[in-house]
Amino acid sequence: MASLGQCVAVVSGKGGTGKTSFTAGVGAALALAGKRVLCLDCDVGLRNLDLALGLSDRALMDFSDVAQGRCSLAAAVVEHPRLSGLFLLTAPVRVRGRPVTNPEMAALLDQIRRQYDYCLLDAPAGLGNGFLLATCAADRAVVVTTADASSLRDAQHTVMELDRFSSGSLHLVVNRVRKKLLRSMHATIDDAIDKAGLPLIGVVPEDDALPLCLNQSTPLLLAAGQSPSACAYRNIAKRLQGGKAPLLRIR
Repeated sequence: MASLGQCVAVVSGKGGTGKTSFTAGVGAALALAGKRVLCLDCDVGLRNLDLALGLSDRALMDFSDVAQGRCSLAAAVVEHPRLSGLFLLTAPVRVRGRPVTNPEMAALLDQIRRQYDYCLLDAPAGLGNGFLLATCAADRAVVVTTADASSLRDAQHTVMELDRFSSGSLHLVVNRVRKKLLRSMHATIDDAIDKAGLPLIGVVPEDDALPLCLNQSTPLLLAAGQSPSACAYRNIAKRLQGGKAPLLRIR
């Protein structure tokens, strides 16, 4: 019997942490490593994962269409034209009809596990219904925070809402770290790990290449594969697969 894939919810307590760019970057890194990866946008009405992946306006159907039986999974996903093995299942542009229920999402993820090695669920910011939907049936969760005090506090609150996950299936990412502050922020990152009670799976630097790639509708790892954040995404992808990779070097 073939092993099932893993569904990883990518969450944050507040907006602006770079969670969608993180989802796209790690998804691309996993695909470049030979994995079959589905990036699932759970942000109904405010979806942006298609832009981060360079797949704007390509998807005609969304996850609610699949979850509620209006179309098949194969008909709704879009494969990246330049990155084999990387797929997108987008969110609805707006709520129409009844919202997708947690049991429907769980059934959808069961279907996804049989067809993909990894599914990265880009949850909406905050702890509302979209967050609950993205995390209700995921196997693991990555909490994305920045190093500022308000983001770290929100990350702690987010962890409290993820008590159904075992300690080994919850991870912390400190994102959008500016290089010149890394040395002074080292204690802050250590403090974040202690307060959140989560193992650190990666530190991702602020990277000017990210907005440039977003405006060009090109995945970062294709356009700027040696940029600092691209290297961080590849290392995080290795760790998600159970491998070892160094954390970002603090200079």
